[in-house]
Formats: sequence, structure tokens, C-alpha cells
Amino acid sequence: MTKARAVFLDRDGVLCRAIVREGRPYAPTSMAEFEILDGVADALGRLHAAGYRLVVVTNQPDVARGIVAKAEVERMHAALTADLPIDSIKVCYEEDGPSCTCYKPKPGMLLEAASEFDLDLTMSFIVGDRWRDIGAGQNADCRTIFIDRGYSEALVYRADHVCQGLPEAADYILSQYL
Repeated sequence: MTKARAVFLDRDGVLCRAIVREGRPYAPTSMAEFEILDGVADALGRLHAAGYRLVVVTNQPDVARGIVAKAEVERMHAALTADLPIDSIKVCYEEDGPSCTCYKPKPGMLLEAASEFDLDLTMSFIVGDRWRDIGAGQNADCRTIFIDRGYSEALVYRADHVCQGLPEAADYILSQYL
């Protein structure tokens, strides 16, 4: 039996608008700041129709830092799943540390989804706007797509493909395996 393929999606900067201050992206801290980006619904609809599992994988360390309540993050995720064809949302609420296996670039969230949905990671993609997303994809043997938002942050890992937004990333993915 053929395993399923997935598109792993970072949340902030890919699905919703990141809050950029001094060239650095930050997660929204309230529903008032939460905004799904233009073209996301159509792009996800096309990927879903092509048979891809859609899994959000997001670091949300601001919960551990006390900057945002977990309940507020969960409201944002409820909005995502209400409006978009998302199969699952995997969240790392921790800060990066030696005992944490889920904080990207560690591949824990991707590996958990692979087990849950019987995914072929080598036929799957991750789409992200930061080096941690690309690292997580490489650490899980996925193909990587970097959305270049022009942040003042070094790209530690080299992505397989670079584009300007999720609609362009979806076009690329669909051109690879139709």
C-alpha cells in the first residue's frame, strides 16, 4: 500500500501574517493580530484536492515565556481549522532545549504526524519562512520550500526551492507530483 504524502506548513509567515519588528518575525499574540494571508485558502484547497495531507507544524514558545496564553493560541488554531482544509495542527509550546524533541529544527512534530497519518516523508514537503522550518524538513527527509519574506535573519539551511508565498509554493509542489 502506498503511503500518503503531506505538506507541512509553518503557521506564522506562511498561513497567517507574522508581526515584523526590526526585520524579525514574531507570532501574533491575540486574535486581533491574527490574519490569514491572501491566497492561502485557495492554495490549500488545491493541495488538498491533489491528495496531500495538510499538517501545520508550529513553534509557539511565547506560551512558555508567558507572552501569550495557550487558550489564545488555540483560538487561532480553531480559526485555521474552521476556514481551511487542515488535517492536523502540531504545536511545540516549549522553548528550545536539550530535552525538547519538537522545537524546530528538530523533526519531532513531523515524525509524530508521519506516524499518525502513515506518511512517506521523502515524498512530502515542508513550507516555511524561517531557517528552523527548513532544518526540520531536512531532519525529517522532506523536500523543503522557503518563503522568502526578506527577514533580517540568516538562512542556516539551504532549501530545495525558494518562493514568495504559499500560492507559489503550491504551484511548485503540484508541478512535482501530479
